[in-house]
Amino acid sequence: MKLYSDRITSTSLRRSLIGAAVLALCSGSAMAIDPFVIKDIRVEGIQRTEAGTVFSYLPVRVGETFNDDKSVTAIKALYATGFFKDVKLEKDGQVLVVLVEERPAIAKVDFTGTKEFEKDVLVKALKDIGVGEAKIFDKASVDRAEQELKRQYLSHGLYGVKVETTVTPLERNRVNINFVVDEGEVAKIKEINIVGNKVFSDKELKEQLALNTGGWFSWYTKANQYSKTKLTGDIESLKSYYLNRGYIEMNIDSTQVSITPDKKDIYITINITEGEQYKVSGIKFEGETFGREDELRQLVLLRPGATYSGELLTATNKLISDRLGTFGYAFANVNANPDINRDKREVAFTFFIDPGKRAYVRHMNIAGNTSTRDEVIRREFRQFESSWYDANKIKLSRDRVDRLGYFKDVTVDTPEAQGTSDQVDVNLTVTERPTGNFQIGGAFSQSEKFSFQAAVQQANFAGSGTTVGLELNTSKYSRTISFSQTDPYYTDDGVSRGYELYLRTTKPPAVNIGMYTIKQQGGRVSWGVPFSEVDTVFFGVGLERSKITTDTTSPTRFLDYVRSITGVASGVGTAEATAVPLTVAWARDSRDSATTPTIGRYQRANLELDVVGEQKYYRAVYEQQWYKPLFSKVTLALKGEIDYGRGLGNSSYPVFKNFYAGGIGSVRGYYSSSLGAVDTRYGDALGGASRLIGNAELQMPFPGSGQDRSLRWFVFLDGGQVYQEAEKLRLSQLRYSSGLGISWISPVGPLKLSYAKPLNAKYGDRLERFQFQMGTGF
Repeated sequence: MKLYSDRITSTSLRRSLIGAAVLALCSGSAMAIDPFVIKDIRVEGIQRTEAGTVFSYLPVRVGETFNDDKSVTAIKALYATGFFKDVKLEKDGQVLVVLVEERPAIAKVDFTGTKEFEKDVLVKALKDIGVGEAKIFDKASVDRAEQELKRQYLSHGLYGVKVETTVTPLERNRVNINFVVDEGEVAKIKEINIVGNKVFSDKELKEQLALNTGGWFSWYTKANQYSKTKLTGDIESLKSYYLNRGYIEMNIDSTQVSITPDKKDIYITINITEGEQYKVSGIKFEGETFGREDELRQLVLLRPGATYSGELLTATNKLISDRLGTFGYAFANVNANPDINRDKREVAFTFFIDPGKRAYVRHMNIAGNTSTRDEVIRREFRQFESSWYDANKIKLSRDRVDRLGYFKDVTVDTPEAQGTSDQVDVNLTVTERPTGNFQIGGAFSQSEKFSFQAAVQQANFAGSGTTVGLELNTSKYSRTISFSQTDPYYTDDGVSRGYELYLRTTKPPAVNIGMYTIKQQGGRVSWGVPFSEVDTVFFGVGLERSKITTDTTSPTRFLDYVRSITGVASGVGTAEATAVPLTVAWARDSRDSATTPTIGRYQRANLELDVVGEQKYYRAVYEQQWYKPLFSKVTLALKGEIDYGRGLGNSSYPVFKNFYAGGIGSVRGYYSSSLGAVDTRYGDALGGASRLIGNAELQMPFPGSGQDRSLRWFVFLDGGQVYQEAEKLRLSQLRYSSGLGISWISPVGPLKLSYAKPLNAKYGDRLERFQFQMGTGF
């Protein structure tokens, strides 16, 4: 290779234009160069870039005639790659020499002084705007990155942030970039002023704002840190508050946000004009109603003579649109035009209905199911492809998928199919949650104390929708070995089948003094037959062998039972009985979710009957759960349960079938299974043949969790009691409690913690204010 000094001393014909394209761009002309045919192309100056990369961007090839125009085009093309900060073209005989000076590559991006954000998050964010490892160093991109960092800090209320960037050269034409951040102190909202309000007080209006001047939970919610996004939402909240109370012409005139020179305190002023309160004077319909005006009128929530409400107007529009959607009109447009009479302070509405074209469903698409098979989800669909769009069936499909309990979140959207005007696609997106559980080792609970357990349970085994469980559990008071399997679609039309084999040993809970042992071994098989979209009837049969062993310390009730079986006068010994329980049950489930419901109802009635075994009895259970959203984030949950058992003929009701109450799942604040009659000798809880339970909860998302329903807190009121066989169910004997708690759908199952205060505890009741339990659904 010739040295560069040799080339520049060659004849003028061997010297080409240097920077011709740059001069051409600046002056509009370039120094002339004698055209020549390129015999070869040589690239010099590259360190990291491959010569082939340069050739791929170079718009000239060997054999072409090189001239001034191609010189300008070539330099433009190489500059445009962003790889080079200087490009020169030279002629060496018939060889075109491309001289480049590469831009440095970024070897590493680091941060110093960042506490508000995780470094990994910042690294990813800056890489998206061109500043990251292996990227080409560009001063303009680094400046943009610095400004983006400042913007992120400002959005978190850190108005005193300072960012300095250090660029350190390295060998092989590389650089390290370090952003040195001085976050400063968080600017807090010092005062919020609302100007112009006369009807509602400052206190009432400020309660509608997400932003505030601080409180007990400000350290967690950060509500006293200014955010433009939050302020925009607060302005809309104020508008909605007025609109829902009839102030249809309310207006936000302006907002001012000011910060003190030390960038620590923020003052917010909101100027409003309230206007007058309006009442609804009348409702009319125009457009296409398909002769169903009377039906649609029933959906209007606004009533003539009532105060106008923007919330009711929006809900009415949605109800009418949804109703038209059940007829296939997926793109129905409903607009309510107001006719304001300012003299009378009245407003009339005309609902203009444009149903659009009737639509078909083209494709039902599923996304997000990484483990669950498509068929497990599709068999819950009630909207089908190539059929009329039906909003009710789409909602039912979503709810049925959510009620499977396999998914943390289920959403549906219905975009218009591309290239058509009368078809939609239904896209159902799920977020899977762990449905399996494997445990081995020790565990601790309040009633069982320390225990060893090993269990495998998969509610969605291999993504098939089948539940399979194998459990080995041993503790101080309970030992279990069981295997179970449930196939929800044993037949194609939705008949389920489940079976269980088990061996259980039970001793009295820790609150009891008297000792006894119950050993049960057996199995069951059951089938569930769906009769409607929400109703299922179950039939089952089981075989169970029970053995009860007593000693002199056993409760009188257990001694009497052993005496009735064995004839031993003392009742001390072992009694065995075989049962063949037949079961029939009915369940109705219209909840929107099996794990975190917010609306709907769940009902269950179960009858267990044994007329074949040695101890003849029946056992009936009825339970109802009801959920209703009170506000956007608050759900009222009510649960009631009544259980009733009796012996048949001359048989007594088996003591091992007794119901118990007390603790989470029944009446919180009382020790688990401690309510009801007690043994006369030791005061041990005996349970009963009948039970009444009632629960009420107000469920709310945990502060700072947004719309995440897996973590919630609640306040509750419980009531319940158990009764002996043939004893009347007296409401005066119910025990009550109230308190608050937290529920969390954790990776290992539902977890509930509660703190309760018993409201009418009697002498002898065992109290326990703090309680926790895993696996509770309500």
